[in-house]
Amino acid sequence: MKRHVYLAMKSLEEAKEIFLSRFGAGRRSGVEEIAAEDSLGRVTAEPIFAAISTPTYHAAAMDGIAVRAEETYGTTERKPKILKVKDEACWINTGQALPEGFNAVIMVEKLHQVDEERLEIRAPAYPWQHVRKVGEDIVATQLLLPQDHRVRPYDIGAMLSAGVFALRVWKKPRVVIIPTGSELVRHKDITDPGEMGIGKIMEYNSYVLAALVRECEAVPVIHGIVQDVEEEIRRALESALDSDAHMIIINAGSSAGAKDYTAHIVSQMGEVLVHGVAMMPGKPTILGVIKDKPVIGNPGYAVSSTLSFQQFARPLLFMLQGLRVPGTKILPVNLSRDVPSKLGIEEFLRVNIGKVGEKTIATPLPRGAGSITTMTRAEGIVRIPALSEGVSQKETVNAELLVDEEEISNTVVVIGSHDITIDLLGDEIRRRGHNLRISSGNVGSLGGLMALRRGICHAAGSHLLDTETGEYNLSYIKRYVKGLKVSVFHLVLRDQGLILGRGNPKGIQGIQDLAREDVTFVNRQAGSGTRVLFDYLLGQLGVRPESVRGYDHEEFTHMAVAVDVLSGAADCGMGIYAAARALNLGFVPLEREQYDLIFPSAFIETPAIQVVLETIRSQDFRERVKALGGYDPARSGQFWVEMG
Repeated sequence: MKRHVYLAMKSLEEAKEIFLSRFGAGRRSGVEEIAAEDSLGRVTAEPIFAAISTPTYHAAAMDGIAVRAEETYGTTERKPKILKVKDEACWINTGQALPEGFNAVIMVEKLHQVDEERLEIRAPAYPWQHVRKVGEDIVATQLLLPQDHRVRPYDIGAMLSAGVFALRVWKKPRVVIIPTGSELVRHKDITDPGEMGIGKIMEYNSYVLAALVRECEAVPVIHGIVQDVEEEIRRALESALDSDAHMIIINAGSSAGAKDYTAHIVSQMGEVLVHGVAMMPGKPTILGVIKDKPVIGNPGYAVSSTLSFQQFARPLLFMLQGLRVPGTKILPVNLSRDVPSKLGIEEFLRVNIGKVGEKTIATPLPRGAGSITTMTRAEGIVRIPALSEGVSQKETVNAELLVDEEEISNTVVVIGSHDITIDLLGDEIRRRGHNLRISSGNVGSLGGLMALRRGICHAAGSHLLDTETGEYNLSYIKRYVKGLKVSVFHLVLRDQGLILGRGNPKGIQGIQDLAREDVTFVNRQAGSGTRVLFDYLLGQLGVRPESVRGYDHEEFTHMAVAVDVLSGAADCGMGIYAAARALNLGFVPLEREQYDLIFPSAFIETPAIQVVLETIRSQDFRERVKALGGYDPARSGQFWVEMG
């Protein structure tokens, strides 16, 4: 099959217009009748009229006595009137039917009981005083609810009281989700995840899509995994089209690979409206129609799949039910660093968000389309327009919030060197019952100090070695955070060294072995404390950076370095012992270094930072850090020095 090349990519707005307009603004998913008591959240397919009036009789609205109002006229405080029980007044409770011939109620608080048969009143009643008349709330044939009304809890009460026991509503759309890929395996078929085998991938996109479908008030139906065989995909699609599905989503196979059959099949069976959308992630999206049913070829990468669904499937599913697409809360933010972007493509940048003083700071997360954790960690999405080459940290841009705005105010922004204990700190804070989150940006120790100086974080994580004095962080703080008063607290001591493949197949013993031609290295980014330490150790041994194969291959976290070694992309890399241990890799220790948290002193007494300090001083946190291996938390939370 000929590979598809995106020569006619549509802009996001153009693609949405083509797709959604094809199915018409008034298109609906069909009608069904349901019981009124089961109708919460459903949308009426026709207007609802009252079958009976309510109340159906004149009823007392107060506890007291029923009277004939005209018989009480002329009564005053100075000229009270005596009423005879039964003849001129009847005791009555709230909700009871008014006895025939009576037309008003006097509250019990306004009565003086002379004896068993006589009652004294000191004010007249007026006709229908404290009486709920027939039809006062609802009159038979009255319009209760219009068409396309979403039923609320009190609407159910109104319907039942008006004798409406069943109603016609729009059906919840059924969405058939077809996962495709010969490499996919179902989690239900796996007994030991560690033995899945090379080339096999856990299928989870269909479950993410199914949950997104449910969020749209629709019903997902997950098809079995379909192999990358054209005829099998065609049969699965035909089966879905013959069912009562209102929409079909084919996950994966929408791109330009040799086994990406979706566009070809849709064009043969129906019409491809759009193939290729100028959005990132999500570019390979296919929008089509077969037998008057919408068919979406959804990209296989997790983030692409999610964003494609949000832009195309979600609005159509709400439309089919007569529902308004829920609005998105927008928050103005400043990015913590400059972010370049590809011209001509609208990018959806996932970000962490937190308030630092008067500023709202968004920290970009990794941009990979296959990184599902960027969605689990994201608090917002910044959309970079197609005609922009990126966003400067000096610009104020809008972020679409994925969490409640209150959570943004309860966030501590930590920018700087990556360390596993920062993630653990965030979890421990929550475990201790505090409504506080940690947002971390991994830009290296030097990047963290620069972020402090720009006032865009609550704390910087740093482990910068002064190669002349052997001291950590202080000389760099003096140089790069001049003029800002900061307080330095110890977090941990940790073991840095070479992360090696299991069993150390290359027999690497130390830095000197990195100059060998058969050894490939993975480095940390410039400006990170690990890079500073590595360059210092190279210099001590007289090893030139250019003699290290892979010196320019950079990663931003210790775990990323460890994964490169595990995958075989490198033979070794510079990182912490805890990362090597987490993936059961080898390790050669080179240095026990000091990792500190540096706070602007103005923040130290704030409740959020006090919670952070209390947590890192706690025994529970220290025990959890020790369990990671390669850490010494004996001085965690200890104040070291104030500078500036």
